Amino acid sequence: MFSLLKKRSTLEEYMDQLDQGGPELTEALRHLRRLNRIFAAAGPTIYGIERLWEASGKPTELTVLDIGAGSGDVNRRLLTWADTKGVQVQITLMDITEEACAEAVRYYSNEPRIQVVQGDLFRISGKDTADIVTATQFLHHFTGDTLTQALRCMHRASRIGVVINDIHRHWISWSAVWLMTRLVSRNRYIQHDGPLSVAKGFRAADWNRLADSCHDEVLLTYKWRPLFRYAVICQSVSAEGESVHVPTR
Repeated sequence: MFSLLKKRSTLEEYMDQLDQGGPELTEALRHLRRLNRIFAAAGPTIYGIERLWEASGKPTELTVLDIGAGSGDVNRRLLTWADTKGVQVQITLMDITEEACAEAVRYYSNEPRIQVVQGDLFRISGKDTADIVTATQFLHHFTGDTLTQALRCMHRASRIGVVINDIHRHWISWSAVWLMTRLVSRNRYIQHDGPLSVAKGFRAADWNRLADSCHDEVLLTYKWRPLFRYAVICQSVSAEGESVHVPTR
């Protein structure tokens, strides 16, 4: 197992098979919410958003576009954070699958600050779609040039910056996810994609390579966060090669 985790896996997750889906995928999205709570998945996203918000002068209004959102459950924490900070927030959840969008609509049926759209990251039209674009456990689905393209698309859709929350590829996180997925679910998506998502995750060298691949447009900084995750913050590079300072305390 240790040798298998040295490099990012290129195997396909079941959730990437867009010709599948149906009730089994809907069930997987619900079980994934339970796993996200167990592993405190929302933490790095809130960490990154708060730092971009502070660096931008703490605006009282904020728009967020969550790409590959699934049912969007990590945004519950974002709504609570906005209430605490006195920020009027509007969040758009975007996912490519009908099942995820339907589940997100059901999950947030009584929340007017959330809207759900079915869409493809690579087909977002125009620039400056939202103040902050987020991606939680989404970027690991891409490799090579497509990974760089995904980051550039997210960056161009943002006015302030991008926050990426993704998994640290490590034997401890792989073992924990393998065990927990089998304790909480019998769903084949969960049991297959959970451990595989860790194997497709990132290490510092991976973030450094991604930063180098788009350094002409994006300044990428990253910080390890509990539990075995990375909070990645991306901003525009100015003509002078500078960006707004983002505190990383």
